[in-house]
Amino acid sequence: MSPRIAVLPGDGIGPEITAQAVKVLNALGRSFEIEEAPVGGAGYAASGHPLPERTLALAKSADAILLGAVGDWQYDRLERPLRPEQAILGLRRQLALFVNLRPAMLYPELASASTLKAEVVSGLDILIIRDLTGDVYFGEPRGTRRASDGPFSGCAEGFDTMRYSAPEIARVAHVAFRAAQKRGRRLCSVDKANVLETSQFWRDTMTEVARDYPDVELTHMYVDNAAMQLVRAPKTFDVIVTGNLFGDILSDEAAMLTGSIGMLPSASLDANGKGLYEPSHGSAPDIAGKDMANPLATILSAAMMLRHSLNLPNEAARIEAAVRRVLAQGLRTPDIWTAGTHKVGTGEMGDAVAAALT
Repeated sequence: MSPRIAVLPGDGIGPEITAQAVKVLNALGRSFEIEEAPVGGAGYAASGHPLPERTLALAKSADAILLGAVGDWQYDRLERPLRPEQAILGLRRQLALFVNLRPAMLYPELASASTLKAEVVSGLDILIIRDLTGDVYFGEPRGTRRASDGPFSGCAEGFDTMRYSAPEIARVAHVAFRAAQKRGRRLCSVDKANVLETSQFWRDTMTEVARDYPDVELTHMYVDNAAMQLVRAPKTFDVIVTGNLFGDILSDEAAMLTGSIGMLPSASLDANGKGLYEPSHGSAPDIAGKDMANPLATILSAAMMLRHSLNLPNEAARIEAAVRRVLAQGLRTPDIWTAGTHKVGTGEMGDAVAAALT
């Protein structure tokens, strides 16, 4: 049977970039069953909820999900449960997507597009693995209240809860150690154990799981130092594993090392390898419809989908090779354009990658 792919274009540039990824998938010469559904702001506009029931049902029944991006300024005044971004949290929760993989690799042709010196970032190839279902994003209790103690007792305050259980940490740790075994066998766990009890618990659990992987070197680093080292000496890292909040921040920082966040794909996986694949960037409503968005992160996310969820590694490698060929030809969307290269739009970049498939 043909693999069934749920395509959720979303908002802003989402429809433009997912269209290019679908174009490349169709150019592979294989049969895919592709079905689209609204999500995010588009989901709210269609049914009054960012994650419509039909969309969730499609996502659950599909073999893999390809997501564009969600978010639009026109929905910022909605109650929080109805905002477009809640669709992402809902999909993670409903599909039990507990771990996020974000590779950050600098293509040689884009060394000049990075804001760091070429000698600092040339050859960069790191993998950030982030928990997706714990931490302050999901911890309870949360909300607003009147402070009952402290110097501002009686004043309004907002609060969230950072919390992790041992099994939550361990399952992410196993994914990270196995990934490190396939790479340089070096794993850096990032936390804030000098301040946070939750982080000390994270560190202790990572150390416990490490006993199962004697062939992998485990190190620990505080998040503030990790943020600095990602800029100072990013190539010292191989695989980084961290919690939801820190991973959200560090992965976006790593994105800029590669020249543009428009180059970074990501995979969010469940325990069985079914996943949701999306670019690491947002919906960029300010450039939506202007044929300016970089579709390469979404196209590379489709390649990750083929490899991790659909067991089609050869097809994944074909897409990745095609992206390298297009960059070698000097084609650039505005976010990675430099003098001496050829600026192209979203559609032209997608056409070029499809044509470069071999």
